[in-house]
Amino acid sequence: MIFLRPCSLRRLCFQEEASSLVFLGFFTTIFYSHHLDQAPPNKPACHSCGTASPPGGLCQVPWRALVYALLPAGLPSQPDRALHCRPPQHPRATRPGLVPEPTLLLSSPTEAWINRYQKQLVRSISPQFLEEIICYLRRLDLLTAEEAGRVQEASSLPEQVRAVVDVLAGKGSYASQCLQTFIETTNSQLYLHITVYGRQQPMVQKHLESLQSYYGNGLETGPLQRLTNLLLVEGLTDIQQKEHDILQIETTKGLRNVSKSIPLEKLFLPLSKVSIPPRISVTVGVAGIGKSTLVKLFVYSWAKGEINRDIMLVLPLTFRELNTYEKLSAERLIRLAFPHITEPSCISAGAARTLLILDGLDEFKTPLDFSNTVVCTDPKKEIQVDNLITNIIRGNLLQEASVWVTSRPTAASQIPGGLVDRMTEIRGFGAAEMKEFLDQMFLDNRDLSSQVLHHIKANRSLHIMCTVPGFCWISGSSIGYYLKNSTDQSQEMTVVPKTLSEIYSYYFKMTLSSDWPEKQRETLRIEQAVNNSKKIMGSLGRLAFYSLLKRKYVFYEQDMKTYGIDLSLLQSSLCSRLLLKEEMQSSTAYYFSHLTIQEFLAAIYYYTAAKRAIFDLFTENGMSWPKLGFLNHFKSAVQRSLQAEDGQLDIFVRFLSGLLSPQVNKLLSGWLLAKDEHNSFRSQAISFLQGCLNTDYVISSRTVNTVHCLYEIQHMEIAKSVEEAMKNESLAGMLTPVNCSVLAYLLQVSNVCMEETNLSNCLTYNVCKSLLPQLLFCHNLRLDNNQFKDNVMELLGSVLSVKDCQIQKLSLAENQISNKGAKALARSLMVNRSLMPNPAWPDGMKRVPPTLALAHSLLLPPCSLQHNVIKEDGAGFLAEALLTNHKLTTLHLQKNSIGAQGARKIAEALKRNCSLKELMLSSNSVGDNGSVALAEALKVNHSLQSLDLQSNSISSAGVAALTVALCSNKGLINLNLRENSISKEGGPAIARALRTNSTLRRLDLAANLLYDEGGKAIALAMKENRALTSLHLQWNFIQANAATALAQALKSNSSLASLDLQENAIGDEGMAALSAALKVNTTLADLHLQVASVGAAGAQALAEALMVNKSLQILDLRGNFIGVAGAKAMANALKVNRSLRRLNLQENSLGMDGAICIATALKGNHGLTYVNLQGNRIGQSGAKMISDAIRTNSPDCVVEV
Repeated sequence: MIFLRPCSLRRLCFQEEASSLVFLGFFTTIFYSHHLDQAPPNKPACHSCGTASPPGGLCQVPWRALVYALLPAGLPSQPDRALHCRPPQHPRATRPGLVPEPTLLLSSPTEAWINRYQKQLVRSISPQFLEEIICYLRRLDLLTAEEAGRVQEASSLPEQVRAVVDVLAGKGSYASQCLQTFIETTNSQLYLHITVYGRQQPMVQKHLESLQSYYGNGLETGPLQRLTNLLLVEGLTDIQQKEHDILQIETTKGLRNVSKSIPLEKLFLPLSKVSIPPRISVTVGVAGIGKSTLVKLFVYSWAKGEINRDIMLVLPLTFRELNTYEKLSAERLIRLAFPHITEPSCISAGAARTLLILDGLDEFKTPLDFSNTVVCTDPKKEIQVDNLITNIIRGNLLQEASVWVTSRPTAASQIPGGLVDRMTEIRGFGAAEMKEFLDQMFLDNRDLSSQVLHHIKANRSLHIMCTVPGFCWISGSSIGYYLKNSTDQSQEMTVVPKTLSEIYSYYFKMTLSSDWPEKQRETLRIEQAVNNSKKIMGSLGRLAFYSLLKRKYVFYEQDMKTYGIDLSLLQSSLCSRLLLKEEMQSSTAYYFSHLTIQEFLAAIYYYTAAKRAIFDLFTENGMSWPKLGFLNHFKSAVQRSLQAEDGQLDIFVRFLSGLLSPQVNKLLSGWLLAKDEHNSFRSQAISFLQGCLNTDYVISSRTVNTVHCLYEIQHMEIAKSVEEAMKNESLAGMLTPVNCSVLAYLLQVSNVCMEETNLSNCLTYNVCKSLLPQLLFCHNLRLDNNQFKDNVMELLGSVLSVKDCQIQKLSLAENQISNKGAKALARSLMVNRSLMPNPAWPDGMKRVPPTLALAHSLLLPPCSLQHNVIKEDGAGFLAEALLTNHKLTTLHLQKNSIGAQGARKIAEALKRNCSLKELMLSSNSVGDNGSVALAEALKVNHSLQSLDLQSNSISSAGVAALTVALCSNKGLINLNLRENSISKEGGPAIARALRTNSTLRRLDLAANLLYDEGGKAIALAMKENRALTSLHLQWNFIQANAATALAQALKSNSSLASLDLQENAIGDEGMAALSAALKVNTTLADLHLQVASVGAAGAQALAEALMVNKSLQILDLRGNFIGVAGAKAMANALKVNRSLRRLNLQENSLGMDGAICIATALKGNHGLTYVNLQGNRIGQSGAKMISDAIRTNSPDCVVEV
């Protein structure tokens, strides 16, 4: 008798061979008790050849052979197989590099292995393994190149495998043995799968046919592509564990901060070569997202052999079905659910890889209690069903089976995270999928589909909700029904449905209408239909309400009878749209088509019953303190909702509030509500809801839901005023507790917050603390100029640290954050995974036009701490964060006081950080010492693309160190050294770097002390440089000599697109030299010459160049004195030039005559879009003449006069 210990047979699949001695630790008796032989007891021998084993033990036997020898009596045995030594080797099989043949083979004396298991081979071999098989057979010359080509040409994978099998079958037993050897040696788990599968072929085939028949129906409805890629998540977030599904979608805007996904076919495979397949997998998704559809898709695809060929049996079960049993054993569960599986013991013993699917944990009637589970390891012992499930998940039962649980997020939290090997989440619709879904809904009317989609997109909150297919179906149906009937002149069809209550009212009205006779004359039948509908809606509403309180979402015939529901009436189209029916083996289950349908019906029941109820409706047996009047019942419902921690009643009270809105009353009056009855309750209900918002700056999800209730009741005056203040950035001083609650609501739904949430100059510590749960999900958050101190940074640090956080960009500029606050932020940055790269920042500035080179600075960076009071220690904390944070790409620290030592600490971090792309340290007293440290970092860091060191008292010594680093650096694109103390001695050092560096695109040296000597050195280097596209030399005391040198460089340079020489006295001589260069240069697009001492002669030379030049687009000459003569010359050039787009002649002493010349010239020019003629003493009459001329000659050009 052989006894297996509870060790895993399947886990042994990861071992290729095992000595018989190894198995002594697992089996009570070895080999002799099952296969008696003639070998003497003291000298064990090989069963086939009788040779003595090696001194160290028995023969090296493939472990599969031992498994078959030791299979329990209940499993199929292998009488036709014996253990024997390897056959004589084929001469070619000993080539170097070949996969060795196994020491022992399992062969069949009656039939070739390949023929016996042909069907299993065709079903089980994956594309990757087939490639390995073909390579192996080619090396053994068992497959010719021509035969391999025919295999590859086969139309499908099964046909390719069949072609290989057919070729080998015609080449004798040796070919069959070689294939068997290869599979057994290289993929032992697959080998076991094939052989066991072959023994159970009739049973498995019947199982496959059954699954294909059941799960193939109705799978074509809606786009399923999103279900083939699931989001790979690291567990449930706090909001998923605590909040209602609808609130989860609204708060997170339908998006999870997840970057990884996993294809459906790899859901149960190892993630890497060193990991093992997951045993417990959990897939979560909100109600209506498609969890059951996902299960159907997987099971049907598996049954057809398209995915997961390594799994022998898939056993799909639903918790709806498990609800019908009180006690079960593991084996009885399998027999009852799958009668055709005659050997459930093979599953419990782990002889074949099995996947057990448990769909819909949220519908299970009994909560799973893992802390008090009664341990059971006997698969034949009957225990409570909830205990059975917990024992299966814990691995006490069916320990060899993989288990896949699907659930709504809140219910999934019942399973301890430590037991879950893999958690995935179903994503909602993308834009294309939503459109495809609606097109399929309205196949016969694509125009209607487009109109529905337009209305959905126009309402941000509704658009977010419609990422859920179930909700998208209800909303699409309602809006489609409205649009079809909007030509009606009836007063009830007035506005497109926007609120939840309006959408569901239209849906119910559509449902009720379809249940009534078409011919309006049949008054008696209509009246009868109305009465039947009201009766069944009342019964269903009562069932919905009290089941909602009990968290019960699946009902059986006994439940229907308890609430007086006539089962015969459930066949109507009314019920078929609201209540779905599922026939099971032992009973029939009913469930509402979507959770929100149950909640809306519950609200209608409560609304109707509250008008006449004497006792508290939340107590089903009626025993409570008297509670008279609708308003008291309404207050009771809202208060219970506010007290519930998990938001169970949130949507219910929204619907209840919505039933008091005028629009909903119009829609449902005469059907489900009495006409105008809401008028007596509405104002009092609004006052009560507003009173619930006065929370003294304590804002929860329940508080935000109260604002949703006001929206449903159509009272949004407060919200409109707060939203208007947000648009105008005038929230300062008006954030009372009520307004804070409304602001929290607007942060979720307002279009004002879609691109950027700007809460600058309006928040206090208390307000910020109260808004933290909502700020968590703002993607672009600006909190500038709020006088925040370090205590606020502690709050924000806690937000950035949690895995729910979706803040991608955060600006805290112009606050009062010091070292302590920087430390709190740095600590959170060490674990934060949400701050993302600035999408405006390119991989290389080559692709960005010079005119847009500064545009990225206008966008919100991922992390901005500019203009605070951060010093050396704070910089040190941030440097520590840079060592661990691998997502942060932009850090703005300008206008702080980190000093040279702070810069040194950041530089040390940069030597190891590879993610930061942009570092702004302007106005930080970095000095030469800090510059030297940063230069050392640049020698090894090649990922930083932009470095801003403006206004840091850097002299030529610091620049010398930076330029040495630039000679070897391969990553820096932008370097800003504006407003430092770089003298003419620094020019040659910069020139050396420009001759060597090939990556720097933008260099800003404005407001330094280069003089002509430094400028000439840089100009000479520009003759050789082919990388720089933008050079700023503004206010450097450069004169004509340096300008002439730069002009010479421009004649040969083909990369520079922007040159800034403003506030340098280059004069007419320098202008003439530059003009000569412009006649041959073809790349310069921007030329800035403000206040450059250019007169009429210089302007005339420039005009001659403009008649020839075809590349210059922006020309800025403001603050010079070109006069009337220069203006006339420029006007003549403009009549010819077609490339110039912007021309600035502000303050150039043009006078009226000169300005009119320019304006007149525009008649023949079709390129200019902007001209500035301000400050030229034109006068009002001249300005009018010019304006009239421009309107006539060039209406598309903007001219400022």
